[in-house]
Formats: sequence, structure tokens, C-alpha cells
Amino acid sequence: MFRLSERLAIIVSGESGDTNKFAEFIEQNVQLYKIRHGYELSPYAAANFTRRNQAQSLRSRSPYFVNMLLAGYDANKGQPELYYLDYLGSLMKLPFSVIGYGGYMSLSVLDRHYRPDMAEADGIRLLRTVISEIQKRLVISLSKFRVHRVDRNGVTQLDDIESKLVTP
Repeated sequence: MFRLSERLAIIVSGESGDTNKFAEFIEQNVQLYKIRHGYELSPYAAANFTRRNQAQSLRSRSPYFVNMLLAGYDANKGQPELYYLDYLGSLMKLPFSVIGYGGYMSLSVLDRHYRPDMAEADGIRLLRTVISEIQKRLVISLSKFRVHRVDRNGVTQLDDIESKLVTP
């Protein structure tokens, strides 16, 4: 997970060298934009900037094999936004998404139970269900999860999430 600005973060997956290099490139350019112009990019603008760079690298001799989720809070619209960008440069705005092997098990749970008007407590319960499904069905045993929230207050890590995720 890379924090691009106060209200903008990306999660990357793919080849380890590519993910670090591309994410750091995007992070530095988003910060440079803020320094030059005096304000942060909106999630929409950052997603399209990232997509353009991914598409340009695809046409070069050294493309980045990186899939990513870009989450941000648009202060002008007053709402959070989530974008998925794959290694071929396809950009989609989504209400929810997952990345990695656990995604194969969790998308069906999210499809069935996600509602646009969910409160944070409902989201934590849904996250608990998703993690339970991953722990049951994924071959790899995952015991710890790191969860970040993006809202009007910025990007924050939920430190007490493990106690909230433990099923009674």
C-alpha cells in the first residue's frame, strides 16, 4: 500500500520490481503535482494519470506488469471513490474490489452482501465475512490482515481491526 497524498492511496500487485518502481513513480508525481499547483489531485484525476502512464509503459520495451486499486476521497464531490487498473491499462470505477488470490473467493461474498448505503459497522461485518471465507477456502493460511480506511479524514490504518475481526 502506498499513500499518495492525504486522501489518496494505492494498493499494487504484480511483479515485485515493477510494483515498487511504478507505485513510487506515481507517488512522487502526485506529490510533485501538489507542490507545483498547491492542491491535491482528485481520485479521478490521479486514476487517469496512472492509467495514462500504465498505457504508455505498455507500448514501450519495458512495460509494468502491475494491477492496482486506487482509493481516494474527493472533497469537491464529498464522496469516496475506488478505481481498479489492470496491467493492460484498463481503468474501471467500482463500488468494491479485491486484488490477489483471495479475490477469487471474496468477490462473490461482496457481490451478494454489499450495499451502497452501508455504515462503517456494516462494512466491518462484511469484511469479517470476507476474511472468514478466505480463511476457509484459500490454500494459504493467512492469520493477519492490514486494513486501511479512506474517508474525509484521510487515509488511516485501522489498528484495532484484528479485535473487530475475531469471530466470537
